[in-house]
Amino acid sequence: MTLLLSCYELGHQPLSLAWPLAFLDEAGLAATAVDLSISPFPKSEAKRAKFVCIAAPMHTALRLGVEAARRVREINPNAHICFYGLYAWLNRDYLLSEGLADSLLAGEVERPLLAQIQAVLSGEPVMVVADPIMARQSFPIPKRASLPGLPEYAHYMHKGTAVPAGYVEASRGCLHTCRHCPIVPVYDGRFFIIPLETVMADIRQQVKAGARHITFGDPDFLNGPGHALNIARALRAEFPGLTFDFTVKVEHILRHRDKFPELAALGSAFVVSAFESVSETVLARLGKGHTVSDMETALNILAQAGIAVQPTWVAFTPWTTLADYLAMLDWIRRRGLIPHVPTVQYAVRLLIPPQSALLAENEDAGWLGALDAANFSYAWRHPDPRLDELHQAVSQVAEQMGDGDPLAVFAEIERLAYGMDGRTPPADPLLNLFQPAPPRLSENWFC
Repeated sequence: MTLLLSCYELGHQPLSLAWPLAFLDEAGLAATAVDLSISPFPKSEAKRAKFVCIAAPMHTALRLGVEAARRVREINPNAHICFYGLYAWLNRDYLLSEGLADSLLAGEVERPLLAQIQAVLSGEPVMVVADPIMARQSFPIPKRASLPGLPEYAHYMHKGTAVPAGYVEASRGCLHTCRHCPIVPVYDGRFFIIPLETVMADIRQQVKAGARHITFGDPDFLNGPGHALNIARALRAEFPGLTFDFTVKVEHILRHRDKFPELAALGSAFVVSAFESVSETVLARLGKGHTVSDMETALNILAQAGIAVQPTWVAFTPWTTLADYLAMLDWIRRRGLIPHVPTVQYAVRLLIPPQSALLAENEDAGWLGALDAANFSYAWRHPDPRLDELHQAVSQVAEQMGDGDPLAVFAEIERLAYGMDGRTPPADPLLNLFQPAPPRLSENWFC
C-alpha cells in the first residue's frame, strides 16, 4: 500500500497530492492520499503502508511533515518514507541523519516518485537522494476526486462574499534567482511550462467541484507571459464569471505593463507581489532586481489597470534597521496599502535554510549563527537587539490580533515600532481612508 501525505499548502487543495495520484493512477497503482491540514492522521493506513510519501514544499509543511514521519516510524518502522519538495531536499542531511526519511526527491518529482514506489513495492533498491530532477515530463490531469472538497479550503473574499477558490499551476520553478528564495537552490533559474490543455482541464474539474475563483500558484505567473495570457484568455472564454489571482515580480509588472489592462479585463482580481523592503540596501542584499522607485511604478500600473495588490515583505533581515522598518510602515500608510497587507507580513523574518544562496556571501558575517537543523534554518541575531525585540512583539500581535481590523492592527504595530525608537506614531488619522476592502483569499501567504 502507498500512502501520500500533505501537511500544509497555504489553504489550497494540495497539488502535491493530486499530481502524484494522477501519475500513480496512470501506472495502475492505487494509493491513499491524506491532507493533514484537513484530516486526522491516518493511523490504520500508515500502519499498513509499505511506501509513505510526505510533501514538503515549504518550511511550515516540513515542520508538520517531520511530526507525521515520527508517527509513521512509531507504528510502522519498516515503511519506506520519502520526503519530496523544495524543503525536503534543502534539509536532506537532517532528515536522513534523524532516520526520518529513507529517500528524498526535489524538482520535477512525480515520475521519479512513481519509479521509487514501484521499486520499493517490488523489493528493489532505490536511490536515497539525488540532485534535483530537471527532466521535463508530460502531465496527466491532476487527480482530485479523493481529496477533501474545495469548500474545506481557502475562499475568495470580496464585497462581503466568500466563494470557494481553486488552485492550479501554469508553470513550476522560476527564471529568477532571488538570494533568499528556496526555489533557487533547487531550480537554479529554470522553469517548466505546464500545457494549456492540462491547466484548463484542471480548472474545469475544480469549477465543477464548486470553484468560483482560481489562484495561479506559479512562483511567477509572468515567467512565461505569452503562456499566461493564453491561459487567462481561455479561462475567460470558457468561464466568463470566474476571477483569478496570481503572483508576479515587481520587475515583471514593469516589463509587461501593457498586459495588465487585458489581464484585468480577463478577470484578474488581485496579484501577490514580493515587495520585501523599502530599503535599497536590503533589496540589493536579497537580489530582488527592483528598487523602491520600481515599486512605486508597479503600484501605479496596477491601479490604472484596476487590479488590487497584496504586497509581501521580509520585514526583518540582518540588514534592516529600525529606521527601515519605520519607513516601511510609513510607505504602507502613505500609499493606502494598510488593508492590502496581511498582519503576518509585518512579522516575517528572513529564513536562511541549508543550501541558501545567501550563505556563500555571508559565511563570515557576525550576525550569522550555526545551522539549527531541527528548525530547518540557520540561526541569526540582529546586530541591533531592538529589532529582535520588535520582531517578538510584532509576532505576538500577529498571533493575537490575526486578521482583525487592519487599521487597529496597523496602529498597534506602529505604536510598538515607534516606541522602540522612543517616539510616538504619526498623528494623522487612519480611519475611513481605505474603502472598499480589497479582494483577498481567506488564507494568507507566508512561508
